[in-house]
Amino acid sequence: MPDTIFFALEVMMNGLMAGVMYALVALGFVLIFKASGIFNYAQGVLALFAALTLVGVMEGQVPFAHLINAIFGTNYHHFGFTVPAVAAILITVAVMTLLAVLVERLILKHLVNQEPIILFMATIGLAYFLEGLGDVMWGADIKRLDVGLPKGVSESIESATNAWFGYGFFIDRLDIVAAVVAALLVLTLTVFSQYSKQGRALRAVADDHQAALSVGISLRFIWVLVWSIAGVVALVAGIMWGSKSGVQFSLSLIALKALPVLMLGGFTSIPGAIVGGLIIGMGEKLFEFFVGPLVGGATENWFAYVLALAFLVFRPQGLFGERIIERV
Repeated sequence: MPDTIFFALEVMMNGLMAGVMYALVALGFVLIFKASGIFNYAQGVLALFAALTLVGVMEGQVPFAHLINAIFGTNYHHFGFTVPAVAAILITVAVMTLLAVLVERLILKHLVNQEPIILFMATIGLAYFLEGLGDVMWGADIKRLDVGLPKGVSESIESATNAWFGYGFFIDRLDIVAAVVAALLVLTLTVFSQYSKQGRALRAVADDHQAALSVGISLRFIWVLVWSIAGVVALVAGIMWGSKSGVQFSLSLIALKALPVLMLGGFTSIPGAIVGGLIIGMGEKLFEFFVGPLVGGATENWFAYVLALAFLVFRPQGLFGERIIERV
């Protein structure tokens, strides 16, 4: 019986770590929703595109190599050198910033004051475009991503818990790094949103586009800024998920698991994204541990969505979301 309790605690701790990974994706959704009031369907694909670009830059791959070789009859796939991880990350950040500028100039500036559903549909089109662009630029094969992050079971935690409880907890060191990075991201973004001039401008734009424009706030600058930050957050999520399971096109589907996280935490709350992720991660692991064997398993596939549905019924604004009351 004590071993069962300790195993449940281990499952809970691993669930919390998985929840942090979900929350990293949800953060990008929250940032763009706060600035524009739209749900960015392309956020999961941004994580995929950022991870693909990072791997391509690190390995010295030639962008659009297959297309170039087909047109000119050449056979060049690599430049013949590799790029250090830190330099490759900085280059990828620059690429995501450039992508934010292009998204604003080619899409968003033409949709100012349009209905939210129009903006949402634009992000769906953007998602499929970026997925295809990533395929053409870097190829569709599964790629290994290694930026030097620690992997494997944390031996220190295993030995410490074994000494304390007589039961060694198996916690992946990559999950621990992801938790620390997520905590730093949330702290940084919260301070930026609350205390910086640009953060206050971002919140003003989120409340009312026209009012923000009337006091001299550049809507176009704010959109470039927030999409750039969301791109960096997507890069962090792509690094963590890519290091864990490889960079493949199914990586974009992690956006679907971010939806219940947003429903629980609230679409406008940065801390809520983390709390929602922790609840979903821990809840699905514990539910699978205790209830899964009784119903044939595979409860992790639907538990998060059922929990999110319950929240939509009883608290649609989420735990940290703002409750908006309109008088008619």
